[in-house]
Amino acid sequence: MQFTPELIEEIRSRNDIVDVIGQYVHLEKKGSNYMGLCPFHNEKSPSFSVSRTKQMYHCFGCGVGGDVFSFLQRYNSLTFPEAVKELADRAGVALSAADDTEEARRERSKRQMLYDINKEAAKYYFFELRGQSGKAGLEYFQKRQLSSETMQKFGLGYAPVGSGMLVNYLRKKGYSDEIMILAGLASHDEKRGTHDIFWNRVMFPIFDINNRVIGFGGRVLGDAKPKYVNTNDTPIFNKRRNLYGLSFAKNTKAGRFILCEGYMDVIAMHQAGFTEAVASLGTAFTQEQAQLIKRYTQEVLLSYDSDGPGVKAELRAIQILKEAGLRGKALNLEPYKDPDEFIKNEGRDAFERRLRDAENTFFFEIRIMERDFDMTDPAGKTAYYRAVARRLCEFEESLERENYIQATAAKLSIPINDLKNLVVSVASEGIPTKHINQDIKVNQNHKKRDPMENILKPQRVLLTWIAEEPDIYKIVKRYINPDDFTDDLYRRVAQKMFEGLDAGRFVAASIVSLFPDDEEQQSKVSEIFNTSLVRIETREEKEKALHDIIYDISRMSYEKKKSEIQYGDANALKTIVDSKKRLEELAHSRIELD
Repeated sequence: MQFTPELIEEIRSRNDIVDVIGQYVHLEKKGSNYMGLCPFHNEKSPSFSVSRTKQMYHCFGCGVGGDVFSFLQRYNSLTFPEAVKELADRAGVALSAADDTEEARRERSKRQMLYDINKEAAKYYFFELRGQSGKAGLEYFQKRQLSSETMQKFGLGYAPVGSGMLVNYLRKKGYSDEIMILAGLASHDEKRGTHDIFWNRVMFPIFDINNRVIGFGGRVLGDAKPKYVNTNDTPIFNKRRNLYGLSFAKNTKAGRFILCEGYMDVIAMHQAGFTEAVASLGTAFTQEQAQLIKRYTQEVLLSYDSDGPGVKAELRAIQILKEAGLRGKALNLEPYKDPDEFIKNEGRDAFERRLRDAENTFFFEIRIMERDFDMTDPAGKTAYYRAVARRLCEFEESLERENYIQATAAKLSIPINDLKNLVVSVASEGIPTKHINQDIKVNQNHKKRDPMENILKPQRVLLTWIAEEPDIYKIVKRYINPDDFTDDLYRRVAQKMFEGLDAGRFVAASIVSLFPDDEEQQSKVSEIFNTSLVRIETREEKEKALHDIIYDISRMSYEKKKSEIQYGDANALKTIVDSKKRLEELAHSRIELD
């Protein structure tokens, strides 16, 4: 949906970014800005800055940033139109028909049509399960001891044998092949034409947090491979950003989530009364899913399969939970493979006891690690203890490390002083530090090595300075115009900024709205307007700093234009000569503040 710039600015002006973000993040005033812990990556020291003046946010740790619209887009997984509508409703701003252009209706219609077609497909599968063709599917669920109420609650269904059944049904409902394919319900090839993705499978509709069907998981009946097929990513469905069962679990009063591997585990636990169960969607547990859980709880009990692949997946999930700052515990399901099997054999009360006795994830990790050592051999046992000591060195806080050393010594029956000495000995050898935000640091190091950074930094400093002190613009524009910015994005930012300042109505956050669906560009704009400025005490120092920045930008602009000049282009040559003359004059002149 397209909105007029005037409407966007009206909605922005009525939704102060500090107030909106403050509903999700605890913010404290630090100088002219507000600081808090970034909701998009794990950190112990606040690096998430929100500016009331600029109406922008920026994280100096992970680099994300934008305006009030992009925050809701990123935090709540909304589209730009959805964020606009939410903020408009919050501020009591009516979205008039004038903003409902044909293009806007088409865009809104496409996304809504994806919700509608998924809902229609879910109804089709639901009724097929309960019809003659769904007998095999119904028997499968009944064999898994699911009640009719549970099957209805989760909207379980069946995709019948035959590769065109759903396609034909949806065509009769007026849906095009194009929208079926876009929704991930159908595929097309020359041999079969447009055909169903799911057939001869029991079906698990996947709901978003607003209880809308956004995709499906399908388990084959029989021995065909793959055993499970899941909807590919679509405009309304991303496997990495959703969790199966979250639409129910978000309302739990348990104060925790139970994280497991599969659809049936979630359903079996909900049927047994454990409505806090969720599962990842046909993929390994992701950082995005951990951040999604963090919105609702701080504690996660891991209930993965007890076989080799399950334990391996659980170890990966533990690291992701740690990185997200979530507390984790591991369930011991032995001698059963998964929660569904455990509950069927031992019952609800026994599972409740396993939940209460869930193991600290550190002790789970070192218990699993012990399997790699020969504990009957003194050398193997010593190697294991050294490996445990190395893990203890990873605790950064001394008090936490001391607590774990004491508990580990008791658990492994090691004299506490011996374990302490071993930890000190191992630490003195040098322990490779695990960086939670390794990708962030790699990017930062890359930026330091990038020669373009020397060119872009003065431009960034100037744009930040103008945003914070708009009065200096009337001096800057005597020497600098948008064409002097050497990067396309910086040039576009400067153009929009200068136009707004000339018109007397510039808000830095408005530039973010130029990129409503591009998170990377939004973060780059945020970085441009959040460059650290050196504190300047005197007028003379300020004048000199402004002169030096303007001169650097002018010089780099001149050098870029000179490198791009075409042989025989007289007009370009004259421009270069004039630029050089102005540059020489600027070098020997003084900039004075009004």
